[in-house]
Amino acid sequence: MTPRMRRFFGVIVALLLALVAASAAGAWWARAQLRGSLAILDGQVRLAGLHAPVRVTRDALGIPTVRGGSRADVARATGFLHAQDRFFQMDLARRRAAGELAALVGARALPIDREIRRHRFRAVAARALPLMSTGDRALLDAYADGVNAGLRQMARPPFEYLLLRQTPAAWAPEDTLLVVLSMFVTLQDDDGSYEATLATMRELLPPAMFDFLAPAGSEWDAPVVGTPFATPPVPGPEVYDLRARRRGKPRTPIPESLLPDFTRVDAGLAPGGSERDAMAIGSNSFAVAGGLTADGRALVANDMHLTIRVPNTWYRASLEWPDPSAPDGVYRITGVTLPGVPAIVAGSNGRVAWGFTNSYADWSDIVLLETDRSRPGEYRTAEGWRRFDRFEEVLDAAGGDSERTSVDWTTWGPVMEPDFRGRPRAYRWVAHSPERLAVSIRPLETARTLEEAFDQANGVGAPGQNILVVDRSGRIGWSVYGSIPRRTGFDGRLPVPWATGSHGWDGWLDPAEYPRVLDPPNGRLWTANARVVDGDMLAKLGDGSYEIGSRARIIRDRLLARDRFDARDLLAIQLDTSSAFLDRWRRLLLSTLTAEAAGGVAARAALKDVVDGGWSGTAAAESAAYRLVRGFRDAVFRRVISFVLAECYEADPSFDYTAVRRREAPIWQLAITQPAHLLDPAYETWDGLLLEAADEVIEQATRGAPGELRDRHWSEYNVTAYRHPLSASLPFIGRWLDMPRSELPGDLYTPRVHWGAIGASERMVVSPGKEAEGILHMPTGQSGHPLSPFYANSHEAWVRGEPTPFLPGPAAHTLTLHP
Repeated sequence: MTPRMRRFFGVIVALLLALVAASAAGAWWARAQLRGSLAILDGQVRLAGLHAPVRVTRDALGIPTVRGGSRADVARATGFLHAQDRFFQMDLARRRAAGELAALVGARALPIDREIRRHRFRAVAARALPLMSTGDRALLDAYADGVNAGLRQMARPPFEYLLLRQTPAAWAPEDTLLVVLSMFVTLQDDDGSYEATLATMRELLPPAMFDFLAPAGSEWDAPVVGTPFATPPVPGPEVYDLRARRRGKPRTPIPESLLPDFTRVDAGLAPGGSERDAMAIGSNSFAVAGGLTADGRALVANDMHLTIRVPNTWYRASLEWPDPSAPDGVYRITGVTLPGVPAIVAGSNGRVAWGFTNSYADWSDIVLLETDRSRPGEYRTAEGWRRFDRFEEVLDAAGGDSERTSVDWTTWGPVMEPDFRGRPRAYRWVAHSPERLAVSIRPLETARTLEEAFDQANGVGAPGQNILVVDRSGRIGWSVYGSIPRRTGFDGRLPVPWATGSHGWDGWLDPAEYPRVLDPPNGRLWTANARVVDGDMLAKLGDGSYEIGSRARIIRDRLLARDRFDARDLLAIQLDTSSAFLDRWRRLLLSTLTAEAAGGVAARAALKDVVDGGWSGTAAAESAAYRLVRGFRDAVFRRVISFVLAECYEADPSFDYTAVRRREAPIWQLAITQPAHLLDPAYETWDGLLLEAADEVIEQATRGAPGELRDRHWSEYNVTAYRHPLSASLPFIGRWLDMPRSELPGDLYTPRVHWGAIGASERMVVSPGKEAEGILHMPTGQSGHPLSPFYANSHEAWVRGEPTPFLPGPAAHTLTLHP
């Protein structure tokens, strides 16, 4: 080698070594920055404001037991822990409710902020704060101080802020109320879409057609009180001959809201489409009385279904503090907390245990406004004409310009977009009421009996939920958690004017007026987002689009099938993947694939073979038959809905029939009765429609995927996607932040719910006083920090459905917080 070549290679080697050194230094620096925001697990830390030391022990999963000298000290310590483990999650929640996400993550969040800002939730929270009781306000103050102390103890901000090049904003007491309001947004209808959908149908369809397509229930109902409601009959051609009305008109395209989005499947997400994520939020809860267990203790099971993100919605904890009013001098409460809130959401206090499911009762109303062109800027009320209140809102966007927007409010709530006729509307929602939001944020902590629990839960300022409670004596009960409006002059199902005062809300129901079911004779209770009661109790709750009762019915049947239970028996029901109501769609598909229809088409014959021979009746991850039958049902839905409701979709651009959750009943009736007057003229017969749906299933299953239909498993379509909020924006490190993909069983209609990112955010089974024998597991882990040992170490047990203990285990770390 010549000297020149040696010098050249020497330079190259030096450059490579420098590059390696720079990379190593960069990696060391990045790791040091990240490690600077890891939670403190052991040692001594000063926490100003404490009245006595607080001892925090964590077990091998990172679950803390917080032992303090008072409730306020425990709240302060809980704030410290939440900040150290989950601050970014808390920040997103408060910003989501306040409409301030773009200020943190940039202009891409402005559409979300614009939509939510009309509710002015930051102002609602600020108005609620001074209305709180002295004790609750002190708790929020202590918690906020603890959060800010937890932030200050970090050597570096949480890693998300380093990536976003932002500084975390301090926590304020009203931010806890914003976190509560964020759950309203998650769990309830924030734009009146269900009521607006019904209003469009009621205006454009004959009454009998409206009743048919918006049924009060179906044969799938499994209420605790009452019986299933019959599905109305299909209206005849003398009522609505849609085929004749549409003949000669262009074929109605399938609305975008009904179409599966295969870009989501390609990206590893559930396809969305006909089952919008927002429409799939639900939960299961069920209970058995002491007469059905070996030791006479009642059991409650609860799995709350939410969009699972990294970290998980919940943060497990056990809280203890002395109090002379406690049965044994100490309150001990264990379960799941919501980061941002200093209380146990679901769990056990040793005397009672409780769990929740979304109620889908009616918590809001669209108000038709009366205006007059001669009185611009005004609307009519029972007290006369009144000017709209206009608020100027500023939407900040990180790295971009601020945006100004105006929000108009009425005495009832914010002004909405006009309806499809151009009529002005406002929105009345429980979430807009600061006097309700101010009601206790920590109910059930001190309850000792069913009655005490319900007295504390009825009327709280939180999203309305079904609540199941069991007590130490073996009793069980159901009621509603939240504030129920007292409607006057109307049932709340459809929009009406409130200007005369003859329609509206007249305060709130008292706890004594709330629906309750105590000590049912059969010793069993169940809820799964469907209708629970009927008669006067149902009238008080109204209809916010109850779910079809498929999950409730399966759970009820499993509970009635035996008369002895333990915690593992109830966990087995939570993990059940039976889907009874798809059996009939399988039979319809097989009857569609006749010898004549399938004989000359190899793909149809293969479809028939898989569906006929591979069906187990469960949403098994490896089941191709389940995927194909589910796809057939959805394909039929799209064709039937887009035609039968064509006039609604054409007249109202915002119309969305998927807001009607009980649509299974009418669509099934049309598919089996096959009325000619409700068949799209594009088809000569209903068999033609069904065959086209079957062909679509084949095309979708084989789309871009070589191989046989029998290899197109359910898990290939229903993909798990448990992601960190920033991972999609950071493709190089996203996989490091997300949970590993797993082939999971389940569907929206099975007790074990799994639909893309939606699933059981926890599974809990517990008996008060027997917490050591209880079960609790959840996805992801306790920490939101990817370098923490607790970032994902709870996940596999949840994936496998293992019965991990309800109580925290032996202490692996001990941290003492000193005044």
